[in-house]
Amino acid sequence: MTAQASSPRTQSMDATQNEVLAEVRNHIGHLTLNRPAGLNAITLDMVRLLQQQLDAWATDANVHAVVLRGAGEKAFCAGGDIRSLYDSFKSGDTLHEDFFVEEYALDLTIHHYRKPVLALMDGFVLGGGMGLVQGADLRVVTEKSRLAMPEVAIGYFPDVGGSYFLPRIPGELGIYLGVSGVQIRAADALYCGLADWYLDSSKLALLDEKLDQMEWQDTPLKALQNLLAKHAVQTLPDAPLEALRPAIDHFFALPDVPSMVEQLRAVTVADSHEWATATANLLETRSPLAMAVTLEMLRRGRHLSLENCFALELHLDRQWFARGDLIEGVRALLIDKDKTPRWNPPTLAALDAAHVASFFHGFDERRS
Repeated sequence: MTAQASSPRTQSMDATQNEVLAEVRNHIGHLTLNRPAGLNAITLDMVRLLQQQLDAWATDANVHAVVLRGAGEKAFCAGGDIRSLYDSFKSGDTLHEDFFVEEYALDLTIHHYRKPVLALMDGFVLGGGMGLVQGADLRVVTEKSRLAMPEVAIGYFPDVGGSYFLPRIPGELGIYLGVSGVQIRAADALYCGLADWYLDSSKLALLDEKLDQMEWQDTPLKALQNLLAKHAVQTLPDAPLEALRPAIDHFFALPDVPSMVEQLRAVTVADSHEWATATANLLETRSPLAMAVTLEMLRRGRHLSLENCFALELHLDRQWFARGDLIEGVRALLIDKDKTPRWNPPTLAALDAAHVASFFHGFDERRS
């Protein structure tokens, strides 16, 4: 799958490899997720192709930097291909186990990559897409960007390093994003530190032209930063989460999710009532178990190294298909499409703290 540096055009891989496109132009390796009809949802084959190409470019002296993007106009990457994981578990296959091990290894590769990585986060950046971009050195959003870790909506928890990057957002904003699964747009992404630059999507083609014309007089990272400084901005006004920050910091610091919902329901102040009610309503549609495990995972993740956050997520993964709500969430969303998941337990009131804690038994936090 290695692209030849001299090729002027995107490398055409065999029929099974066209879901990831790779080319080198002007010492920059360009990787494109190429499943636009599926919102570039990532499969195990795509994970392996990305890993193989990044490993090759890491030692290629002709490649100074890497650019990640998604094909089409709707998404960078809308997450993992959860249908394939459901099918694997139901058939007794191991793909769903292999997927998480290799996906997390890919995400770690990006976090520790020896060359700067520029992620163009145009459109949806959800779940597994966030895992690919949050280790990048330069993360660019556009007016079309929609970022989220929405896993609790399908009975899962925010993985791909979410236990590391979410709780490190200032205050309780990351807890809010993980427990609720809400989407945010460009201004909030910049405010939260989940993105570094804003560029209007209409200028992405111009950015590509400038990348092709770059001179490498500075270090690769500095050269990319200087280019972005000429065409993009690092802040946007009127980030909604900035105004909501005091309320979020209060409610999402409470001890557990039932307490959060109870106090959100009790809000009577006119300025906050609409948001509080809408948030409580949203939380009550999510998997109670997934939210409770997510809250515990994120609070533990605040004190763990990046590697141990991924280890914790794998620890949960190995139990979740059999003991969690993901299979039911996928059934309701993608299989039967009735959109009425039967969560276990069905309500927040029925949550058992000991059951939630049992998912963390056996994880050795002393490694952190």
